[in-house]
Amino acid sequence: MATAATAPQDGISDTPEAVVVRFAGDSGDGMQLTGGQFTLSTALAGNDLATFPDFPAEIRAPTGTLFGVSAFQINFGSREINTAGDAPDVLVAMNPAALKVNIAALKPGGLVIADTGAFTKRNLDKAHYDSNPLEDGSLAKFDLLAFDISEKTIEAVKPYGLGNKDALRSKNMWTLGLALWLFDRDRAPIHEWLKQKFRRNPDIADANIAALDAGHAYGETAELSGPIKQLHIPPVLSEPGLYRTVTGAEAVSLGLVAGAQLAKLPMFFGGYPITPASAILHHLARLKEFGVTTFQAEDEIAAICAAIGASYAGSLGVTSSSGPGIALKTEAMGLAIMTELPLVIVNSQRGGPSTGLPTKTEQSDLYQAVYGRNGDAPMPVIAARSPSDSFECAIEACRIAVQYMTPVMLLTDGYIANAAEPWKVPDPETFAPFPVTFADADSLGLAGQGGVDAAGAGSKGDTHQSVVQPYARDAKGARPWIRPGTPELMHRIGGIEKAQGTGHIDYSPDNHQAMTDARRDKVLGVDRPDQEIALGEPGGTLAVVGWGSTYGPILQAVRRSIAKGRKVAHIHVRHIWPLPENLGELLRGFDHVLVPEMNTGQFKTVLRDQYLIDARPLTKTSGQPFQIAELEAAIEKYFDGIPGNEGGEVPANDQQLPNTGSLA
Repeated sequence: MATAATAPQDGISDTPEAVVVRFAGDSGDGMQLTGGQFTLSTALAGNDLATFPDFPAEIRAPTGTLFGVSAFQINFGSREINTAGDAPDVLVAMNPAALKVNIAALKPGGLVIADTGAFTKRNLDKAHYDSNPLEDGSLAKFDLLAFDISEKTIEAVKPYGLGNKDALRSKNMWTLGLALWLFDRDRAPIHEWLKQKFRRNPDIADANIAALDAGHAYGETAELSGPIKQLHIPPVLSEPGLYRTVTGAEAVSLGLVAGAQLAKLPMFFGGYPITPASAILHHLARLKEFGVTTFQAEDEIAAICAAIGASYAGSLGVTSSSGPGIALKTEAMGLAIMTELPLVIVNSQRGGPSTGLPTKTEQSDLYQAVYGRNGDAPMPVIAARSPSDSFECAIEACRIAVQYMTPVMLLTDGYIANAAEPWKVPDPETFAPFPVTFADADSLGLAGQGGVDAAGAGSKGDTHQSVVQPYARDAKGARPWIRPGTPELMHRIGGIEKAQGTGHIDYSPDNHQAMTDARRDKVLGVDRPDQEIALGEPGGTLAVVGWGSTYGPILQAVRRSIAKGRKVAHIHVRHIWPLPENLGELLRGFDHVLVPEMNTGQFKTVLRDQYLIDARPLTKTSGQPFQIAELEAAIEKYFDGIPGNEGGEVPANDQQLPNTGSLA
């Protein structure tokens, strides 16, 4: 069988360490479900894996059209897997459009599995084929297995009395069965999943199981020859422990709950549906037993304002959205910054601007996160690097929010939110609690002294000074968190500039200067760890600096470059704002700094701004993640083909990847 190479770029091997499979079909063919269940079976087999769901923005694009193609890619193997793979070894194409859209990505010598039953004249025309590619020789450089999956599915479910239209809905299960045989996977977990999913319609469950088993049996009994033989990928060596697959949206949700538990607070989540952030609301709605209240608001503004109100009342307020929704929430973010209330804002980035590319991934909201509010309104910003890393990042966001009484933005993106990978479930005891202590009269030394009256004067009759000091600050610069209704602690907070300490309205120049400085200094003083090097050594020719979901491809590209003897290192930044205190010194130890990101160079600008270094961007805004080969080629330009560690000629201009994904 044509499969992945032992070394990723070395051609075909009979003993691969990793294989990349892409399922592609019409958006109604169930490719995401098929890929998800293949992922489940792969995880149970003990392989390391990474996935990339890629689906159209249209709710239901016209059947058979190019823009209606949905795909699911999985990279799995017996070694560490960091990306969903550059190019598939196997492409399952359920119709001509799926083949047309995805064939260019398939490795030479790769395997195409195609459903001939879908390659009708009508579907070929929709995909803009002049002739049938399964018959005209255009796929000669690939191995091809083409047969009528549609017909075989109808035959498999015939005993259940389904019409052809309903029977064809099980076509994805037939295909999954063949894939399970191809890679020596157990069908039992999929059987149980189907029984549970269709427990109210056991006949439908049985029909899908029959289709699954028929696809598996076809592989077993058809005596396939040529490119097809069963392949077993051994499990990866991993630390003992409890593992599960997790998507970024799931990991964020679990991390938010864990953060609230570590803070000893109930959690309130206010959200509004938007791709790809909606999954967080869906997951949290199932976690009510952990003190989570979820609220689907009528719009984005209501969602964040409700979360701010919950924080004012003593809960951990959380909201989430994607770029357009984050824009709508911006004014309320300023309110949370001015009132200095804890709030966690999750931004699952997607292609923009405006509606942009709702189902495609991008990193183009960094300016929005760091700079995008009116006035001087700083807030800490954290970026998760992978689905599993989102768990710890969510906890960190909760910690900073409650310890520094500030909103915090957590950046993920469409790739992280939807992709899945194995996750070793951590021991809860390894996370240090950060319990919140609400202010009371005793803790503030105000027992018996009262609060403020409606006019802003002390309740004892002092017309010049409030007894309660809601904007007094501790050593971290944080103000006290006072729950409304706390005896003797009546106080005022709000969106208009407040006087230092008292919280009275104060427009005076000196006060606004002092309060602006205090809010800035509090955020800049957030404790965060020193920046470490993900791979490589300090100092050298080139530092490749990334953030967010570029972690996997950068890591692999740098690993390959180091193997060639290059003096290159990978630095991946979690704390986007404020930046780690040692980052500037670390970067100055390298001759050159390259910043790959899926935007037009936003983090590059931040690094240039803060450290006055000539950071060079490598940008991509195609809606697709970076490929390892793209990054490896960009790194190589800094060494000019010299096999040693010397620095070569550096490109004169900023580098950009066009939408085709090739290097400029």
